[in-house]
Formats: sequence, structure tokens, C-alpha cells
Amino acid sequence: MKEESKELTILKNKDWDIIKDQWLRVIEFVPLGKIENNKIMALDSRMPYASLRVECKKFPQNVKIFITHKIDFKNLWEVLIMCPSKYSKKIFKLFFPAMPKMVVMIYPKGSFEKFTNPEWEKGEKEVLEIISPIARWIPDVFKY
Repeated sequence: MKEESKELTILKNKDWDIIKDQWLRVIEFVPLGKIENNKIMALDSRMPYASLRVECKKFPQNVKIFITHKIDFKNLWEVLIMCPSKYSKKIFKLFFPAMPKMVVMIYPKGSFEKFTNPEWEKGEKEVLEIISPIARWIPDVFKY
């Protein structure tokens, strides 16, 4: 784990130069704004929309990035997890403690609300779950 005591901070445009062309792993996402009815709102006009804590191989410590543009905030991804119903089969229950339990998927922000909307037909939800993830990691045991 990276040292956090001397965390670098990126807030202003000029600060972004230190991470140009670097791969970043998100460790923490803290929304400071919200999206309601597809409208992006900051809690205070002088506050950023969110903050990210990231790991960057270029630095021994983590980097804290403040998201100050509404489009960047909207484009942040939502990670969803699911415990598939395949575990309800008797053979899986026998080996359940030793098996992976989650499918991890990355969807656009707002997808959770769509998938949990009780007014949607079951078939519509299944189609969205299959075609719309940006990325998905499925343990081999869940694949047909």
C-alpha cells in the first residue's frame, strides 16, 4: 500500500501536469455533488464535484484529485457487483465456501437506479445487464 501521509493533491489546471500520460488506479471515490434528473449539481458553487484518491506508479504516495468539471463528474463510472442466482443450484451450495461469489461490472453512472427500478420488466433488465456494461469480470465457474 502506498504511503498516505504526504499525499499529493491535484486541484487546479496546472496541477494536472504531474500525472499526464500516467495510468491511475482509483482507490477511493467521494462524491461532493450529485446528479438528479440528469442534472449535475455541486453542493456549493465553490466546491469540487468529487474527489478521487488514486495510485500512480510515478509517486511513492497516493494522489488526491479534485473533480472540478461537471462533465468529468458525470463520466465517472459506477461499479456494480452481483451474486449470481447460479448459487441456488445444489451442486454449487456444496462447494459455495470455496467458490468466488461476485461478478464485477462497470456501468455508466445511474445504471444502479435503472436495474433496481421495480417498474421495469424482467426481460428489459436482463437485456441491459448483458449489453450495457463497459467492462465485466466473470469468474470462470459462472460461464457456460
